[in-house]
Parts: sequence; C-alpha cells; structure tokens
Amino acid sequence: MVCFINATLVLTDCLLDSGFVLVEGTQIKDYGSMDQWTMQNCRLIDCHGMYVSPGFIDIHTHGAGGHDFMDGTVEAFVGAGRMLLEHGVTSVLPTSLTSTDEALDQTLVSFRQVQQKSGRLPRFLGLHLEGPYLALSQKGAQPERFLKLPEPSHYRSILERAEGAILRWTYAPELPGALDMADDLTDQGVILTIGHSDAEYEDVKHAIEHGFSGLTHFYSAMSSLKRVHGRRVLGVVECGYLFDELFLEIIADGVHLPPELLRLIVKCKAHRNICLVSDSMRAAGMGDGPSVLGGLDSGHTVYVEHGVAMMPDRQAFAGSVATADRLIRTMLQETDLPLYTIVAMMTANPARCMKLKLPIGKIERDYEADLIVFDSNITINKVMVGGKLMMG
Repeated sequence: MVCFINATLVLTDCLLDSGFVLVEGTQIKDYGSMDQWTMQNCRLIDCHGMYVSPGFIDIHTHGAGGHDFMDGTVEAFVGAGRMLLEHGVTSVLPTSLTSTDEALDQTLVSFRQVQQKSGRLPRFLGLHLEGPYLALSQKGAQPERFLKLPEPSHYRSILERAEGAILRWTYAPELPGALDMADDLTDQGVILTIGHSDAEYEDVKHAIEHGFSGLTHFYSAMSSLKRVHGRRVLGVVECGYLFDELFLEIIADGVHLPPELLRLIVKCKAHRNICLVSDSMRAAGMGDGPSVLGGLDSGHTVYVEHGVAMMPDRQAFAGSVATADRLIRTMLQETDLPLYTIVAMMTANPARCMKLKLPIGKIERDYEADLIVFDSNITINKVMVGGKLMMG
C-alpha cells in the first residue's frame, strides 16, 4: 500500500487541507483528513505544501514531445504519452488528423499495440477521430485534400477496421449523410461531437436529436451568428451556450481563447459541462521553431511562436502546444474559479462526458488510483497511474 499524507486534496467540490489518500493495489482505498488517519503498514509519501489531485484526462490531443499519433508508430504513441504523463495526464484520447485511409489504419494498428504495453505510460482510453467529414469552409489546419462527405461504406469500414477502438468522433453534422452516420455511431457507443462545422441552429438541434453531445475546440473552426435575408441565425457557437446538454471543449492556453473569452465562457456555461483540452500537436513540451502538423510523411510544416503553432502565412493557428498543467495554470490566472472547479474540468468532467465506465477522474473510494501531486504553480511533482508511481 501507498499513502499520500499531509496534502491538500483536490476533490470535486472543495479543497481538503491536511489530507491523506490511501492506495491499495490499483485503487483508492480511503481518503480524508489527517486527524482521521491511522498509521498503516505502507509506503508514505509526504506531500507537505502540495496538492493531490486526480490525474488529468486529455480527451483531445494529437501528440507531444516531438511525436504525433498520426506518425503511425508505437514509438510515437510512447514518446507522446510519456511527455503528456510528465505534465500530469494519466488518461488520454489520442486524436487523429484528417488523412488517407492508409495513414489512419496505421494509427489504428499502433494504438492497439500500445494498449498492450506496460511501463511509464498514461492510459490510452480510445481513439478520437477528427474528420475526415468536415466543412470545407471551416477546415482550419485540416488538410483539404483529404476531406470527404460521410458515405456509409467508408465510415462503416473504418469502424470495422477499428475493432472498437474509436471512443469519440468529431465531424460536421450539416453535411449530407451526417445524421444517418450519427445513428450508426451512437448505436455502437461512440461519443459524437460537432467540430469544423458551418452548422446553423436547426442543424445543431437535429444533431443533438441524433446523439451529438459536445462541441470540439469551442470557438475554433465553427460558425457563429449571421444574417440570412435580414434575419439573425444562430451558429454553432451560440448553440453551445443555448443547449445545456452540449459540453464544451476549450483550449485554455490563453491564446486560442483570450482571457476575456475564457471569462465569458465560464460566466455563461455550466461549469460541469466544460472540459479543458490541450488539442496539442507534436511540438507540445518543445521549444519554438518549425514543426510538422500531422504525420511526418503526410503532414505540413507549421511554426511555433509565442506559445502557439501557426500556419506558414501566420494567418491562422495550426494547433496548440499547450500542456495540461498550462491549461490549469491559465484558468487560475485568468478566471476567478476555484482550483477544484478548474481541475474538475480536466478530470471528472471529461470522464462523465466521455461516459467512461472505468472509475477515474475523482478522489473517491474504489476509484482507480490515478493521482498527481503538484505545487501552487501547478508544477507536476509525482504521477501515479493505477496505483503505480510513474514519476517522482
């Protein structure tokens, strides 16, 4: 057994000062105040002056540490996973970029292989496919040459080849055939999110009726209020506020969403339906300079400057280089939310929004012991996954 002692526990609805967390095997056996703690025959980890939190769950990341999941190798998954782990991510949804079917297949193969590996890695919960069924007008940094309309023969073939590995799929619900696809995917338990979309209010309403439950990288690559024959028509952005059932993904790096927009979002949207994501690409955790968005063989050159990746013409973002600890730090600095609410946005909230059956994302008895220790600057000190100390 392992016991974290003298810690400030980050619970879902409060901070508990001078607390302990007792881990037995892979799970949390007990937690509470130190005045309730009795000496156990176990390894003690003294966390004086630091926080113990559930491990971060990043449900949208393309890579980190010089690796992209679309590289299609086990080494890329391992390299990116270890960098994410160092920044407090204990569970991850590796995310694809629109590509050839052959490149996607290689990523599927590598994902299944890395799930069998043990060692210093986060949990790879399932794949998040971003595209290829995206609106051309909202493609962002997604490569135009690979965009498609949803055809049953195509997406059903992907589902079959994935063998249950796909947990989430982002696409544009206004495209022809998109709602029929949604019916197929929800029947198989895939979480559907709207992204890279020019949908209007009625499109979003129908998408929700067919199982869509969230918005991918809120405000980025999505429609907003416009006039049609003099009448105002809501876009995806406004629907994110209007429909309570939609969760919002936000890239809280302080660049994709400036501080004043972060404050607006948390003022207008229920906090339990906000998930922090990195949407990181391979340059996350690295320095400024040129990088590649997507696979090394099929991706394109981007430039990392001032904490964000830019397209070569510097007219659009090409992805995030944020790490999970940076997201928490930015939210603390730029909003008036308490730490426990912010941490829930990257722990309990994504676990619920992804409908995970695995009990993670909270410090609770019988939950998996995915825990991190960090200081007041959100610098990660220790990382535990499934009761095994991975770092520190």
